[in-house]
Amino acid sequence: MLIVSISRLKNVYSMIVQGLLLTSCTLLEFSPSAFNGANSQTNLTAKNLALLAAHPLPVGDTLRFAFTGDSQRFYDHAENLVKSVNQQSGVALLLLAGDVSDFGLTREMRWIDNRLRKLNVPYLTVIGNHDQVGNGRAAYQHVFGPLNYSFVYSDTKFICIDTNSREYHFNGQVPDVPWLQQQVNNLDGAKRQVVIAHVPPDDPDFDSCLVVAYAHTLAVAPKLLFELNGHRHSFRIGETFKDGVTYINSYSFEKNQYIILTVWNDAHDQPNYRLKKIAF
Repeated sequence: MLIVSISRLKNVYSMIVQGLLLTSCTLLEFSPSAFNGANSQTNLTAKNLALLAAHPLPVGDTLRFAFTGDSQRFYDHAENLVKSVNQQSGVALLLLAGDVSDFGLTREMRWIDNRLRKLNVPYLTVIGNHDQVGNGRAAYQHVFGPLNYSFVYSDTKFICIDTNSREYHFNGQVPDVPWLQQQVNNLDGAKRQVVIAHVPPDDPDFDSCLVVAYAHTLAVAPKLLFELNGHRHSFRIGETFKDGVTYINSYSFEKNQYIILTVWNDAHDQPNYRLKKIAF
């Protein structure tokens, strides 16, 4: 009888231990939307801007940069894109026009960064509508940084702005047109400027009440080269509003194509550009 009792006690003890282990695992499990991860993958916009500033181009030099959009869950495509960009000569940076993630998760943004940080050049992003799913807006700010920001590099001012109006329930405040007006009216010493956003102003996801003000702000902006967008996953170029402003829409990663833009000022100090499509 004593032997049987000890055996039963052992079984009970084993069951208790297993239960505690399972409970512990459950307690340690974290939410996929939590801001976990290494500090090296926070505040990436500022870190990449610092890397860019560490490799200045001479004043008056031609600037070449890669432009793409909508990386989302296309991880294999991201790796191939990086290999291709690294083979291009003279490229100083890469611009990613939003939808870095698919579900607005911190870990998605970091998965993309794990691949893009293998670029030989820094990369900068704007926020997309998919980046704002759930608590994605806070995740984007944690991983990358401000939703609206600008910087000057090699005679070019880059203005990055949140145009994901639908995610704000078309509240009449996104995009922040007054902020954009301030930015384009001050070149900060640059000789030309570029605006980058995710949703193009002729898209249903852009606040229709702000289209006229947004387009007019760009139409009167001094030395504006073009406005860059993502969101539609396909290439497009043209004067959307017939007002002299060129809008360029990027390929998404899944299309295995991206754009290289070369910009300079001519002898009359007027901005010029050349566009090249790259397949990978």
